[in-house]
Amino acid sequence: MSLDMNSYFASVEQQERPELRGHPVAVVPVMAESTCCIAASYEAKTCGVRTGTRVSEARRMCPGLRVVEARPALYVRVHEEIVAAVDTVLPVYEVSSIDEMFCKLGPQQQAPQDARAVAREVKDSIRQRAGEHLLCSVGLAPNRFLAKTAGKMRKPDGLTAIRDEDLPHKLYPLSLRDLTGIGPRMHARLEQHGVYTVEQLCALSRSRLRRIWNGVVGERWWYALRGHDLPEPPSRRRSVSHSHVLPPEFRTPGGARAVLVRLVHKAAARLRRLGYLAGGMAVGLSFMRGRKWKAKASLMYCQDTHTLVQALSNLLRTWPDDSRPLKVSVVLHDLVPETAVTPPLFGEDRRRQAVTRAMDHINARFGNNTVYLAAMHASAHTAPARIAFTHIPDVAAETGRTRRDQGSSTRTSKASASSENRTSRTASEMRRSRASCGSGANGSATSVATPL
Repeated sequence: MSLDMNSYFASVEQQERPELRGHPVAVVPVMAESTCCIAASYEAKTCGVRTGTRVSEARRMCPGLRVVEARPALYVRVHEEIVAAVDTVLPVYEVSSIDEMFCKLGPQQQAPQDARAVAREVKDSIRQRAGEHLLCSVGLAPNRFLAKTAGKMRKPDGLTAIRDEDLPHKLYPLSLRDLTGIGPRMHARLEQHGVYTVEQLCALSRSRLRRIWNGVVGERWWYALRGHDLPEPPSRRRSVSHSHVLPPEFRTPGGARAVLVRLVHKAAARLRRLGYLAGGMAVGLSFMRGRKWKAKASLMYCQDTHTLVQALSNLLRTWPDDSRPLKVSVVLHDLVPETAVTPPLFGEDRRRQAVTRAMDHINARFGNNTVYLAAMHASAHTAPARIAFTHIPDVAAETGRTRRDQGSSTRTSKASASSENRTSRTASEMRRSRASCGSGANGSATSVATPL
């Protein structure tokens, strides 16, 4: 069973703000006409507004459009409520993104009429426990790939089942781009091989698909299209990245540099949570008049914030300061597991690692940015948490949720217990701990000086 929340960010805003219901709504990362919509309600979609539409263009296409700034913390909270609501009916097998999850039906639930009944019960639970304006499309199928495909066939609030006996002819009306995993480049490659329809794709042999995909992935497609439920292959993370559209007050060379330090701080903390070290860094800037600038550097495999900020500083020495920056990005790449690299041998490297771990411990206990490098002091509250539709890794790290093979009651109770423990700490305890770390008398965030 695939569950895909419909227009999730916009629907959450309409659930929380009754005055937005029935009106076209666009959610944006920052309130600026030059930014793009990251979500649109179905009322806005009927006017042609889509994810990626520039705000100024969206207003032209959809008179009366309500533009609201994204509230990631709210979307995460509602996401947890949705997961808990689904768990009351069926254990959540995997949370693949903030608006999508998968469940496995038990042997007694797999008959078509029983599966549909469970799906309707899940929909009702979400409406009752998370909000009546939060609709989802459900897909039922023999494997996850087909379940997701089925869920996309009817939106919003759809319920579609694909049975073994429906294959493959039920897929024929779809376009190739309707199939998850076929993007623009793969679509072009298929057409180069004379494949223009799903029916043609389904008719290909395993060996032909393997040649088109240049590997075993093509063979997996052959099995997926026929309803086989193959185990997911192990995956390895290749990079960690963050980007941010600069608010107007930061569209200066100094402002962009400060936000880049903030992004490196976030990426480094995330790298450590994932248990990786980076062997390279890439920095990118987009300017107001469309020009772009990129730079990259190799690193001695590391994960401490201080070293990564120094690498950023070296890269920015070649940055042309003659244009107004609009967007900045940082990518840490060439990742290797920290267990595969020899621990630091020199005292200075070990000291930096120890400082970084202490900062992580304090921030995990008292909240992000309780302690940070002084170089990001000017931008400590910029580049707030953003949530990609494809994943919510930071949320998973904070709640301790694994993505599969965990019982629902254990997952929910751990998250609740963690939240209760955080909120139960007394103010005096936090003041004492912050004082021991060198914070000011007012208990504000502490910065650790480092040259940039």
